[in-house]
Parts: sequence; C-alpha cells; structure tokens
Amino acid sequence: MKPDTAPPSKIRVPATNPRKHPTALVLQGGGALGAYQAGVYQAMHENDLIPDWVVGTSIGAINAGIIAGNPVKDRIARLRAFWERVSHPDAIDMKQVLDPARRANTWLATADAVTQGVSGFFSPRPFNSFAAGIAVAPENASFYDTHPLAETLAELIDFTYLHGPHGSRLTVNALKVTSGQLVSFDSQKQPIGIEHIMASGALPPGLPPVRIDGELYWDGGLYSNTPLETVLNDQPPTDRLCFMVDLWNAVGPEPTTLDEVQTRQKDVMFASRSARHIENYLRLHRLQTMIRALYDELPANLKGSAGRQALQEVGCSTTIHVVRIPYAGQDWHMAAKDINFSRGSIEWRWEQGYKDASRAIRQAGWLDAVADGVGVVVHELVPEPAARPTFA
Repeated sequence: MKPDTAPPSKIRVPATNPRKHPTALVLQGGGALGAYQAGVYQAMHENDLIPDWVVGTSIGAINAGIIAGNPVKDRIARLRAFWERVSHPDAIDMKQVLDPARRANTWLATADAVTQGVSGFFSPRPFNSFAAGIAVAPENASFYDTHPLAETLAELIDFTYLHGPHGSRLTVNALKVTSGQLVSFDSQKQPIGIEHIMASGALPPGLPPVRIDGELYWDGGLYSNTPLETVLNDQPPTDRLCFMVDLWNAVGPEPTTLDEVQTRQKDVMFASRSARHIENYLRLHRLQTMIRALYDELPANLKGSAGRQALQEVGCSTTIHVVRIPYAGQDWHMAAKDINFSRGSIEWRWEQGYKDASRAIRQAGWLDAVADGVGVVVHELVPEPAARPTFA
C-alpha cells in the first residue's frame, strides 16, 4: 500500500500543532473507498498529528477502530493488514495497462464481491431464505453473513489497549432499527466491542443488523454518513483541530446513463452534510458568545456562582479548525465503486489519500491567526494545478 515514490510529506513538517490542540479524525462510510481514509491517516501519523479522538461511521468505524484500538507504532501495519485482506487480487497489473483494461478488471472484481463476497469481510448466505422473500430471524435478514468481519476485527483491534490509559477515544455511530434514532457509542462513556463497530457498518439489505443490549442496529450512514456533528456537539466545548475525510461528492454533472444516475444518487445520499452541521453550530456559537458578552456587562454584584456555572455550560469562546480532505477519484462514474475491492483500486485510493493529506498538512491553514469569537474555521484542500487522474 506504500506509494511508489517517496512523496514530499516524507520531509517532516515542523510544529504541525504548536498549540497542542486536541486532534480529531472524522471518517464517513463508503465501503471500498475507505482505503483513502487509511492513506490520510498515514500522512497524519508521519507528521505528528496523532488523533486523540477518532469518530467513524460504517467503513469509517472499522478504520477508526483499528486506529484507536492499537498502539501508535502498530496502526499503519494493522490498517494495511485489513486492506490487503479485503482486497481482490487483480489478474493484471493495473499500473501497466490503459483505462479500458483497468475498468474491465474493476468490473470483474466487483462482480466477484457480489457473487463470492469479500475475504475477511462478508460472505454469501447459502440457501438464503431472506433472498427468496421468506421471513427469517432479524439478525439474519441480509444477503450476506459478516462473521468473517468479526474474526478480522478480533485479530486486528486490541480492545484491552483501546480501553487502557493510552488508547485514543473512539466513537462509532449506528442507527437503532426500531426507532430510527442515531446512537453514538463512545469509549469515554462505555466499553466498545466488536459488535458496536459492526453495527455501525451494517448496511441493509446486504449486511445484517447487529443486536446490542436487546436492540437491533443498522449502519449509521443511513441517518448521517459524516459524523462531524458528533465532534461539534461534544461537551465541554474545547479548541480542536479536526480532520474530516469526505468520500462522496454532493456536486456533480447531470447524469445521462443508468450507471451515471445510480452513481449520482449514491453520491447525493451519502455526501457530507457538514455545511449544514457547521451552519447550525455557528448559529448556536453566536448565541453562546452573546450570552458570554452580556454576562460580562453585568455589575459585579449581580454575578454569582450560579451565573458562572451557567456560563461554563452555555457560554462558548472556543474555535474548531475543520480540515476537509475530499476523495477526488471519479471511478469511471461507476455506481458500484464502493464495492470495488480490486487490489489496484485499493492501493490507488490509499496513495491518493496519503498525497492529499500531505498537501493539506503542508498548507497548514490552521496555523494562521484567527479573530476572537470565530467558532469554526473550515480549511479546504487547495486543488492541484494539474487535473487528477481518474484511475481507481
């Protein structure tokens, strides 16, 4: 999964976080596109931007669990082990052929994932009554069985380390099937196990729901695929540096074919709603700032301990820097890009995530001065001068 040549980020960027702000990494769902997230983490890792909090949904929850649930020195190797295990061997060297051959290879890999499953992730259910329209136990209501994933997570995540004094905070989001409520499972509040991570990635009808404490859960991406709001709503508020990885693009051309329509539909469904979350957060932040200013104007004899306590709970003067890193691969406008586990595609996405995050770190916009009272600063990745390749 390593890039072929040593990219510029191999030269360590000094003082990437001189103010020692807590660092969060937010990972959304996107199936096989999640290899891009692993590349982003590798660049952060090599530049001393080790997240103290990893928040994930679906494939993002799996990557997040592997990152948070291992000592820092082991994280890249464990991520690589996961993505090598789930990738589909290619019949050709994807770097040595032209786009038509690459595209044919990805279709073969995708067809194999649909018919045979993905090694270490999911496998077809033999003689599946659910697929025939017959009622089954709720935990079996899916086309595929995810026991292979449970075995993979048990091998690659050290849950003892995760809940120990050196483990990073881990939050994974899942949807309660019977109420449609989004639930955040947070290692600061409860023990996180394999079942919580699998619940976050239980996308129906392909993958089965997971039962936790008597309740069934589906993929959290059905409600909100980018868990940025989990970071924005965290209490108590604190200055924070947050890297957010977007795998889907809400903006795109008008589709003209069935495949393009289905691709655009997926992109719109699962694209980040971060702009809306940030707008809502800023509205609340402005209100909190006004409350703080009004309290400061009160005479001293009207300021009491109760007021100070309320100010701590409501008033807010913190700033969150959000570094947005978008996946720019076009995947030939392929609707099934999230189940394209071709090894060449996986390696390419990892490499692109590594390169894009390295550029974002070199730009380091969060080091610039920020005016007082600014609640959120979004740092967009400056586009490269040349067009990005579409091989994926």
